[in-house]
Amino acid sequence: MSVIQLTRRRFLRNTGGMLAGTLLFAAGPIALLSPTKSWALPMQAFDDIQGKTLLVFSRHLYPHKGLEDAVYALVVKDLDAAAAKDPAVKKLLVDGVAELTKAGWLTQSPEAQLETVKALAGKPFFEKVRATAVVSLYSNDMAYAYFGYGGGQGDAGYIFNGFNDLTWLPDPPASASGPVPTV
Repeated sequence: MSVIQLTRRRFLRNTGGMLAGTLLFAAGPIALLSPTKSWALPMQAFDDIQGKTLLVFSRHLYPHKGLEDAVYALVVKDLDAAAAKDPAVKKLLVDGVAELTKAGWLTQSPEAQLETVKALAGKPFFEKVRATAVVSLYSNDMAYAYFGYGGGQGDAGYIFNGFNDLTWLPDPPASASGPVPTV
């Protein structure tokens, strides 16, 4: 009887893929939340190429210059979890990624990739990724740090603490922020 040594690498290779990256902006708000510059996302339902394709696709859906891939990886994490639970979701996503892979989508220019994304608008694959991405991408501490959203500010919330601060918009008119309420 032979003994097979199960290393972490072999375990991850047999259970799916691994999406990994490095935080590029070492002094940025996202890097300050992270204990290391490197991140890794083990996947249950997807392989490495599928995970990378979904990450790039998500970035095209909600592009933010300077927003780290680690934040977009949270979209892939949620898609992977949904695919691991539901075979129909897995088929939808794997088939969608397979079509993109067959066309060499990851090797295309960002402009060509974006045209493909636009052509898929309204199709089930597009809608599944879009619907997951909008929640995953904007509901986490890393995105909050990038956008300057402080989250819950105790019981007072934002009523006296910057609720009317629209500095994250390009050139907002002063009237768009409104007055600070008084009690």
